[in-house]
This record gives sequence, C-alpha cells and structure tokens, in this order.
Amino acid sequence: MHAVVVKLTINEPEADLRALRDDVVPQVSQAPGFVAGYWTRKGDAGLSMIVFDSEDAANAAAERLRSTLFDPVATLENIDVREVVAHA
Repeated sequence: MHAVVVKLTINEPEADLRALRDDVVPQVSQAPGFVAGYWTRKGDAGLSMIVFDSEDAANAAAERLRSTLFDPVATLENIDVREVVAHA
C-alpha cells in the first residue's frame, strides 16, 4: 500500500470544510485503488493521508490532486507519495 500525504494552508475554514465534504471526499473515495482517507486540520494547517492499494494508484491520485485548484479556499503546500510500512 501507498499513501498520498497532502499538506495545505486553509484560507477559508468554512468553505474548505464544505468543499472537502461535498466534493473532495466523494471524488477521492471513488478513485481506483482507494483504501481509506483521513483529513485533519489544526488551526489553518490541513494534513491528509489517503491510502491506496498500489504505488501506481497513489501516484495517479497525487497527479490528479496536483492539478486541482485549491485557491482561494486553501493553498497547496506539498503532496508526497509514501510507502505504508505498517498499520493497525
């Protein structure tokens, strides 16, 4: 398994939460190879980890996310694909 880790700065908290629940989560959960997703925030910092069943699926999802327009609701800081080495 591989995870897409997304870091962003939230510019408009209410609009961001609405977009997350209405658009992002439904779209990502339908992506090929999707296993699970977790979206968190602390203050204006958002961090998500979206797990896929393969590196190829994670890389494809990361590319789709890179092309997503987050502004003005949020500013994308980083997207990283990482191997999941353990889970419980």
